[in-house]
Amino acid sequence: MSDTTINTEELGEKIVRVIKTIFDPEIPVDIYELGLIYDVFVNEDYDTKILMTLTTPNCPVAETLPLEVEEKIKSIKGVNDCEVEITFDPPWTQELMSEEAKLELGML
Repeated sequence: MSDTTINTEELGEKIVRVIKTIFDPEIPVDIYELGLIYDVFVNEDYDTKILMTLTTPNCPVAETLPLEVEEKIKSIKGVNDCEVEITFDPPWTQELMSEEAKLELGML
């Protein structure tokens, strides 16, 4: 394995670490722990696709949050391209939040 070869699993972990730096402006929890990220795909060409949702279809950051995710992921060394797809299937519920997020929000 050469120095220029990137492990897609390691790249996926790096992407998740970056996603954990993005916070919902109305909730003091990152969007990963909040349960807004449904899946992270990385192919052999180092193109990424993020399948995510929003807390509601009328979320005030519906326009800006996906762009922020895309821009931050594109800035990761090794990522060729990034596409963010928004879905509301399944719809987001509080059950999708991690224990950490629930604790942070006083729900436990």
